[in-house]
Amino acid sequence: MLKLGNITFDCADPARVAEFWGAALGYKVEKHSEDFAVASNPDGSRPYYLFIRVPEGRTVKNRVHVDLAADNREAEIERLIGLGATRGETHTMAEYGITWTVLQDPEGNELCVGQEGEH
Repeated sequence: MLKLGNITFDCADPARVAEFWGAALGYKVEKHSEDFAVASNPDGSRPYYLFIRVPEGRTVKNRVHVDLAADNREAEIERLIGLGATRGETHTMAEYGITWTVLQDPEGNELCVGQEGEH
């Protein structure tokens, strides 16, 4: 049986991106080297978020991204922007009762913040 172990991000500055995601999720950040950092849940549960230095930058839309659920979407978006995120478009699927906003982390990796019952 498989379990999700890690979510891995290619990036130019692993420490910076790990700090963003650690602060966003309340995770502990460990900088193992200039090329590698980890953000992990303080309770030790998986998945971990891994950040690995790569030479190339992001050039196209992510094929996979992280969706985060919020009780107060706008407040969380503002908090993430304060941590270095960039705000994108907001979308609503009224038939499913959810609204979400696309953001990018400090290196342009996409993420969504959604809230059920908001439309």
